[in-house]
Order: sequence, then C-alpha cells, then structure tokens
Amino acid sequence: MKESRADQKFAERGLFFADLYGFSNKLNAAEKNKLQELEKVLKEEIHPLLADGWDKAEYPLDAMKSIFDLHLIDDPALTEGRADKSTSELYRGFRAYTLAKTDPVVGTFFTQNAGLFHECVRLGGSDEQIARLMPGVRSWEHPGAMAMTEPEHGSDIAGGVEATAKRDGDTWTLNGHKKWIGGGAVVEYLGFFARDVDDNQVKLFYVPRETPGVETKVQPQKGLFRMMPNAEIIMKDVKVTEADRAQKVNSWKDVAHILRNTRSDVAWLLAGAAAGAFESALKYTREREQFGRPLSKFQLIQEKLAKMAMNCQATLAICAKLAEEQEQGVYLEKNSSMAKMHNGLKARETAQLAREVCGGNGILLEYDVVRFFTDIEAMYTYEGTNEINSLIIGRYYTGTGAFV
Repeated sequence: MKESRADQKFAERGLFFADLYGFSNKLNAAEKNKLQELEKVLKEEIHPLLADGWDKAEYPLDAMKSIFDLHLIDDPALTEGRADKSTSELYRGFRAYTLAKTDPVVGTFFTQNAGLFHECVRLGGSDEQIARLMPGVRSWEHPGAMAMTEPEHGSDIAGGVEATAKRDGDTWTLNGHKKWIGGGAVVEYLGFFARDVDDNQVKLFYVPRETPGVETKVQPQKGLFRMMPNAEIIMKDVKVTEADRAQKVNSWKDVAHILRNTRSDVAWLLAGAAAGAFESALKYTREREQFGRPLSKFQLIQEKLAKMAMNCQATLAICAKLAEEQEQGVYLEKNSSMAKMHNGLKARETAQLAREVCGGNGILLEYDVVRFFTDIEAMYTYEGTNEINSLIIGRYYTGTGAFV
C-alpha cells in the first residue's frame, strides 16, 4: 500500500512540526542544530524515564546531565569554551519550548536555573558577582533557584514578603520561610528575597544552600507537577555577607524588572507544552482504531485536532512577537502578562482536548497526554495567575488599577 503524503509528513515530523507558520525559520543554523541535538537527547534519554518518574514523583536528575552537557545556555554560534555573549531571545524561547514539548516539568526545572536564577544574577548582581556566579550557572556546575513565594503569600508577594534581612556591619542575618521553590532542594544557590527591616525594602541574597541555618524539604503528595522537587525553604538566623547581597536589587521595582524578563519564559514553556499535548494526541488518534478505522479519520476528532493545532500556532505567534520586542530591548509588563495569560488559557484548552480525543486511555501515562494534562494545569497558575495577569492588562487599557 502506497504511503500517503500525510503519512510521509507525519513520519518526518520533527522538532518544529507544530510550527505551521514557520516562526522557527528566523533561528540561525547553529541555533537550529543545537535545538535538534537537544530534541534527540530528550527523545532518546529523557522521554523513556518520564512515565515512571511521574508515577513515583521522582525527578530524573542524574539523566539531566546529558542535557546540561549540551551547554544550552551559551550562544550556539560561539566557539566552545566561550560564554561572553547572550543568546538570542528567539533561541532562548525555543529552548524552553523544546524542553516543555517533551515534558513541562523538565522545561520548568531547566528554566529555574537558566531563566529565573540566571536573571537574578545577570540583572541583580554587580560586575564582581556576575563574574563569580555566572560561569557556574551557565555550566550547571553551580546552579541556583529563585526563592520568592512564601506559604502565606502568592499573588500578594509584592507587598507581603515576610522573610527578613537584618544588617550588622558587613553581615546580614536572614530569617524566613519559602514554598513552591522548583528545584530548591537540589540546587547549589538560592536567590532568597527578604525585606530589609531597616528600610522596609525587598533585597535579594545569593545564599549557598548548604549554609548553616538553611533547611530544605521537598513538598510531598502533589497531584500536579509530581516530578518537580518543589522545596520548602526555612532560614533561621542564616548569616551571609554584604558580598552575597545582589547589589542592584534595592526595592520591589528592581525585583519587578527581573520578573518582567522571566515571565516570557513561562509563555514559551506553555507553548511547548501545548505542542507536546497536541502531538501526543495526534499520534494516538492516528494509531488507535475504532469502528474499523483510525480515530483520526473521524470528523469530530479532526475538528478537535484542528483546535489544538490552532492553539499551537497562536501560542507560538505571541511568543515570537514577544521575543522580537525583547531582542530590541523592549520589556513591557503588560506584554509578558498577556503572553502568559493567553498561553495559559490556550495550553489548558489544548490539554483538555488532547485528553478528550484519547478517551479512557488519555489517563494512562504510556500515552503521555496525562502528563501534559496535569502539568499544564499547574503552569496555568504559577509565575502569575490568570487573575493577576488580567489585572495588569486591565490596568494598562483602563488606566485604573483594580488591585486590592
């Protein structure tokens, strides 16, 4: 039987299969090659571990070395050993997309160090701090995690940071409790945000996790994001020096600058997760037969697949535009908030439709869809809830803030 053009196209699907409009065409050859290399490692070395890892709520940290060894944080066009030039915003985005297309938790874990903590150092640190910390961040020899969220404060963290910092000469004493810190129990550094008791301003500290007085424990019994080693972090009279305080973070305005830069990472992760859910569902519907033919040949199934494909294009489009703006140095809170809000909604719908077309098998880990279904639900909330992003966008258009 002669293979159809559709069969050939599906058999040849690669990293950018869901990119119908070709947003990835603006990547240079070195960037595409690096991402394809990453896709190969993800498919061959990481994907086989995911179902078992999700089931046992254990992150495949040892296997991640194969990803770290790709030096993904460096510009792919640079010669080996150099890391003095930032990557393009589009490559940075597609890096997150590629990781999340295999697994949202893998993408989020990587982006915690390569995105959140990386920006805590790049934007918050002095030249000396950047020179000291950044090589270890970029090589993954000394990774870090941003520790901001607290047990009693999520969306209201801007005015509610309860962790405290007290200065005495060149020594700071830190006290506080953080929660939901992705990878916080396994990284080397914690980007710890605390309120200075003297001036009431939020400051950032680079705290080695093994510092006396630092206690970390993994959050147990999660129904979503099961593989992610989310940590609770408790600091009791932890002593750090002024050299450990991020020199460019002296107020919440400085913190917001870091968050503005990183929120786009979440939008890209959601675009990748949506593509992963769609491709998993598409594979299933092409292989699963009911009433004597593949599910993919039923009109109602194709209508749902079309919706998923449309969502994949829409989430990529808003991310590509955001990357274009940021490449020009334009980082606007309303733009990143709209990207996160839009992509959260579209990824959520895509995951629901993917689970739906797979029927009862959609809840089985062997078909991948349920990982995306559950983990996208967690992504929908983190790094800015739908409601908070709505208020940021609403404030821009109305000129009136509706925050409490």
